[in-house]
Amino acid sequence: MLFALQLIAQNDFSARLLYGVATQKALGDVLIGDLGSHPENLSVISLDTGYMLKKSAFEIPLDIYAKAGISNYKEGDYKDVYEILAYVKLFYNLDFLDNRVRFGFGEGFSYTSDIIRAEFLEAQATTDAKTSYFLNYLDISIDFDLGKLIHYKPFQETYFGVALKHRSGVFGLINGVTKGGSNYNSIYIEKNF
Repeated sequence: MLFALQLIAQNDFSARLLYGVATQKALGDVLIGDLGSHPENLSVISLDTGYMLKKSAFEIPLDIYAKAGISNYKEGDYKDVYEILAYVKLFYNLDFLDNRVRFGFGEGFSYTSDIIRAEFLEAQATTDAKTSYFLNYLDISIDFDLGKLIHYKPFQETYFGVALKHRSGVFGLINGVTKGGSNYNSIYIEKNF
């Protein structure tokens, strides 16, 4: 029990609550700031948990986490779709003026209970495109430490940020899916404990 309390005191665990909306824009477009929107009312709510595998890896401010999560895709007039995730996420920490900004990149796998509507519509627009429940998952984010920003100690290690939640077949490498991926522009709050 003492060992478990010591782990918790070191902020090795994380929990994140995320809300996102679908966009028809491609991954590259979203990354350069062209967020776009989707004509249908498609959104996602996700809860991820994580465990820090390595702090300051390679002697640089790079933290490595193993993460897992569940998501609920709200599909408008269609049945909700559920997702399970498993991925590894890297956070590059930039500290300045007693504040912290983290740049995150995660990669892993996603499995859904049904085909996500945004993916179905993208695949339908292409001749002979495939869809799949099992796809590659990317999580690209930027956030800041809320407690350090407002100088309130109980909120330290609480991060507020934006993320891109992305599923794809990696140009056909996974289940032959070349089109039929999805992008969700998201906001989140994450707590390390």
